[in-house]
This record gives sequence, structure tokens and C-alpha cells, in this order.
Amino acid sequence: MERARQLVGEMLIHCFVIVLLTGGFLAFFFTPSGRIVAYDGLYGPLRGVPMSAAYDSLLKISFDVRGGLFVRGLHHHSAVLLGLGTVVWLMLGRFRYALAVLGLGALAGLSGYGATDDLLSGTFLGRLPVPLWYGLHLLTALAVGTTLVISSRREAAQRPRTLPFVALSFGLTLLVVFWL
Repeated sequence: MERARQLVGEMLIHCFVIVLLTGGFLAFFFTPSGRIVAYDGLYGPLRGVPMSAAYDSLLKISFDVRGGLFVRGLHHHSAVLLGLGTVVWLMLGRFRYALAVLGLGALAGLSGYGATDDLLSGTFLGRLPVPLWYGLHLLTALAVGTTLVISSRREAAQRPRTLPFVALSFGLTLLVVFWL
């Protein structure tokens, strides 16, 4: 049971690295602004429609940036897998850190939707400025990563990782991420 919990913890770290890398890619093309602009991207039916600059950049990432939609999907699926894996980690007995990762992960997901001005637009949460959501998203991602690294280091101090163990956890992570 101890080794299974450590394997799931390692997989969570790998998922977080994927979320971090894809988020870094997306950040290059994202505009965290609530300013209203007219869409002028490649998707014809929305051309000329007024929307926030954040949502405009989200659509441009999806339709204009090569591989943008794939990276967005990978970012989303890895984040969902991070949340589901944390629940499994919690069930395997890692109560000390799992609740923090789960709570921070939920906040990161909510702030991610708020930053893109996507699902929260038109609700009372949609009244908060987009840059505030984006900053909250970055801060919660940093907190999740810090919590995972601290937990992983403490578990590795008790039971050191071996190269085959790390390779197994990395392979399983890739299998699960691309299976979704």
C-alpha cells in the first residue's frame, strides 16, 4: 500500500509537470484582459463579434496557433487527472497533503475558467477582473506544485525511488494522460 501511494504521488508530480509545461506554452499566446475587442481570427462565424480580449486570445489559441487546441486539451486533461489522482492519493492514506492539493487544485481550475472569461462570464464571479483571476490561477498552481514537491521529497526520504520506479510512474502517467 505504501508503494502504491508513492507511485500515485509520483504520477501526480508528472501530471503537474505536464500542466506546468502546457500552461507555459499557453501563457505565450494568452492575453489576460477584460477589455472588449472584436474577434478577427480564423473562425468565420465569430468574426466581428465583441468579446473580452481574454476570450479572444483563447479562441485564437484554439484556431490560429498550430497545435494550440491540442495543448489546451492536454492542459485540461492533465489538470483533471491531477484532481482525480489526488482523490486516489487521498484514499490511499495521504491525508496530510491530499486535501491541500485537492482544495488548491479546485481553486486553480475555477480561476482558470475565470481567467479565460469562459464559463463564469455573466455570473457574479464573472464580475471580478480577468487579471485577478489569472494571478490567482498562477498562484494556486505554484502552491499545488510546492505541496506536491514537499510531499514527494518527504516520501522519498522514507523510501527512496529507483530508476525503474520513476520510469514506471512516468510511463503510466503518459499512458493515462493520452488515454483520456
